[in-house]
Amino acid sequence: MSVATDGAKSRPRRTPGRADAGGPPRARPTRPARSGRPAGARRGGWTPWLYLAPALVVLAGLLVYPVYQLGLISFLDYTQAQVSGGEPTSFQGFGNYAELLSDPQFWNVLLATVVFAAACVLGTMTVGCALAVLLTRVRALPRLLLMLAALGAWATPAITGSTVWVFLFDPDFGPVNRVLGLGDFAWTYGRLSAFALVFFEVVWCSFPLVMVTTYAGIRAVPTEVVEAATLDGASVWRTWRSVLAPLLRPILIVVTIQSIIWDFKVFTQIYVMTGGGGIAKQNLVLNVYAYQKAFASSQYSLGSAIGVVMLLILLSVTLLYLKLLRRNGEEI
Repeated sequence: MSVATDGAKSRPRRTPGRADAGGPPRARPTRPARSGRPAGARRGGWTPWLYLAPALVVLAGLLVYPVYQLGLISFLDYTQAQVSGGEPTSFQGFGNYAELLSDPQFWNVLLATVVFAAACVLGTMTVGCALAVLLTRVRALPRLLLMLAALGAWATPAITGSTVWVFLFDPDFGPVNRVLGLGDFAWTYGRLSAFALVFFEVVWCSFPLVMVTTYAGIRAVPTEVVEAATLDGASVWRTWRSVLAPLLRPILIVVTIQSIIWDFKVFTQIYVMTGGGGIAKQNLVLNVYAYQKAFASSQYSLGSAIGVVMLLILLSVTLLYLKLLRRNGEEI
């Protein structure tokens, strides 16, 4: 009796809990991590940069160093005399930029470049998006033929395409003037007609990227969305404006920025089709203007200054465009 009592006294008393009452055992709550990021993200934070390191090294060699040299030369007095070693190179500071900004021809060329690039971007986006919608509404064989024709224009080198367009619009041998009944009208003699000719060629070789990219985006849109708009009586234009364009806005943003960059720095088409800038340099754009200053006039510092100005303009336009989109609530 005493042994049982002593054993009962020495046995620890258990407090009845929820597990004793027949309920399932509750797991202990885990403490949240101190950082807001998951542990896996913290451990692998440098892994993506390691994969990107080779590409970043190549980009640094192909982009960062040339831009550095471009900016450095723009602050120097660097002409043919300095290149040949006849005169020492001297530091000019912002003297080259002051000379450039005080030149009325620079402002005329800048205005022509902005207007021409804006027209090319608008034409490229319009033609590319319209043909992308057309591809979704034609049968397989016409769609294949249109794709092959567009990809052929896209794959044609710029200098080859420019030469072909000059032949097509030649006043003596070109078939376009004969079909249109223009006689011996010379497209490259007038300023507006020469810019129009280059505009058509730039749009011709640029719209396939917009068309293919937009077509791929349309194919990714659920068919029920487009069918619902059609059943509601929406026209093709209304379906594009109210349904497809908002859904494809991220894709359209990318191709628009690419078109702005490419069309603003167009060189080959202007140089080949207008003979280096047209009669009396009436068809100059900034890229051709920089080439003439740097290589035709051996004023390498002024040519570099024009290149830096172009780079700053493109960066400003791109950043402003992205800022406006973010202000409107778009995800970039």
